[in-house]
Order: sequence, then structure tokens, then C-alpha cells
Amino acid sequence: MRITSLIKGFLTAIASLMLATMSMAQDALEGLESIGKPSAGATGFQPAATELARDAQWLDGMVNYIIIAITIFVTLLLIWVIIRFNKKANKEPARFTHHTMVEIVWTLVPIVILIVIGSFSLPILFKQLEIPESDLTVKVTGNQWYWTYEYPENGFAFDSFMIGAGAPGLTEEVKAELASYGYAEDEYLLAADTALVVPVGAVVRVQIAASDVNHSFAVPAFGIKMDAIVGRLNETWFRVGADPLDVAAGTDSDENYIGVYFGQCSELCGKNHSYMPIVVKVVSQENYDKWLAGAEAEYAGIEASTQVASN
Repeated sequence: MRITSLIKGFLTAIASLMLATMSMAQDALEGLESIGKPSAGATGFQPAATELARDAQWLDGMVNYIIIAITIFVTLLLIWVIIRFNKKANKEPARFTHHTMVEIVWTLVPIVILIVIGSFSLPILFKQLEIPESDLTVKVTGNQWYWTYEYPENGFAFDSFMIGAGAPGLTEEVKAELASYGYAEDEYLLAADTALVVPVGAVVRVQIAASDVNHSFAVPAFGIKMDAIVGRLNETWFRVGADPLDVAAGTDSDENYIGVYFGQCSELCGKNHSYMPIVVKVVSQENYDKWLAGAEAEYAGIEASTQVASN
């Protein structure tokens, strides 16, 4: 009887410790500000939270300046032609059919413009595929119609479903569920019951696959979008944090990027394609360690006591 009581007491203590660790993990994710999410009526980019996003947004601005310059030049040229060569001002039209210099110019100038754009855009494109030495690896698997996040280095995985999936709309029950997970009502269709959690300032390698049909993992604020292809493993990466130059100048810091970022499946994958939100919670290293201990206890069955001792 004494042995049985000891075993029961031991199991109860372990269960209590695991619940405490899991509760501590949830506390580590509370109070996060929603940073990267769409805004009603907005036409610009979400705030850039990674080097990849900053590069992509800079490239977009640079190309827009070139397009604006070309548009103004062509518009002025058309106006000049309309005024200078209309029937009233030019009663005797020219009869020539070729102009070698003009043809050389309108061939070479676009080539030079494309070379300039390509010299900047190709390195930025390739940077998404050139994975630096990573601090953390996560595997993302697209399913119809939810995501599975796996932390292979820690031996656990979990599924992520949209909050309110299957509901007829933003009902009172859905509102209550959103509030219980710490989301605002305007984050309906964006919020998920579990999130991908990463520490701020860490280089995260993302391995992307699909289990059934093709999907696409996209987080606009991170500047990443990678297709999840059946039978293939694609990779990209991101590091959420401030620009090192801004950190050195004292005008920004990694702590300003701690928060919640939203994404969406961006490849048509079936009738519930629009109900596959992506939620990434970026936390401090300390809170990430707390969350990781609870996640290992909850999803992998690793003894919480071991994790608490190691942290």
C-alpha cells in the first residue's frame, strides 16, 4: 500500500509540475502586441520585421521610382508629339521609315534599365534561399486545411487550426473563443489556436512541405513566401529583429519586434483554402525557453522537471 501511495504521489507531483510548466509557457505568450497584420483600407506594406522584408520593400520602392520616371517621360513625349506633329502644326508629314539612332536608343535604354533592376532584385531573391547558420529549425507542413509545426531539434510537433473554423461567422461563441486566446475581434479569420513560436533575434530555418495538395507558407511582415509542394522539401529562413545599423545607431532594437505576426496560405488548395491562417509569435529568449519547456511537456511527453532544471 505504501509503495502504491508513493507511486501515486510521485505521478501526481509530476502531473502538477507539468501543468505548472505548461501554464508558465502560456504566460510567456500573453500580452503580445499584434504587429504584422492586414489593416482595413490599407494599400501599403505591413511593417518590415526581417532583413528579407526590408530588402523587398526597398526594392519595390526603387522599382517604383524607375516606373514613375518612365511614365512621366512617356507622357511628356506623347504630349509633345500631339502638339508638335498634329495636322495643324505639321501640314506636310515626313516620309521617312527608319531612324537608326532612335532605334538604337529605344533598344539599349530598356536593356540598361532591366540590367539595373536585375542587379538589385536577383541578389535579394537569392538571399531567401541562401540559408545562413541557423539558431533554430522548424518544419512546416501544409494540410487540408491546417498547418503542422514541428520542432525536430526538440522532438515535438503540433497542429494549428483557425479559431472559429466551421462557424457561420463571427458569432458570440467565436468572439469568446478569440478572447480566451488573447485575440481581438478584428483578428477573426487570422487567429489560430496554436502558433509558431520563435525567439526574437534568432535565425530560423524553415523547412516547408505538404501532406496532400500544394499549399504556400507566407508571412508578409517577414518577406517570405514559399510553396509547400507534395513530395518536396523547400527551405527558407527569417530573423525577426531590428536592422543591425539601426541597433548600432541606437535608433531601434530587437525588443521592438516582439509581438504577433499573421500570414495565410497563398496557394489555392481547396474549398477551405481561406481558412488556413498562419500565426507567428515572436518572444524574448527568456519567454521562448519557458514556452519551449511547456511545449515539450505538452506535446512530446518530456518530463517537465528535467526541462526546469536545465533552464
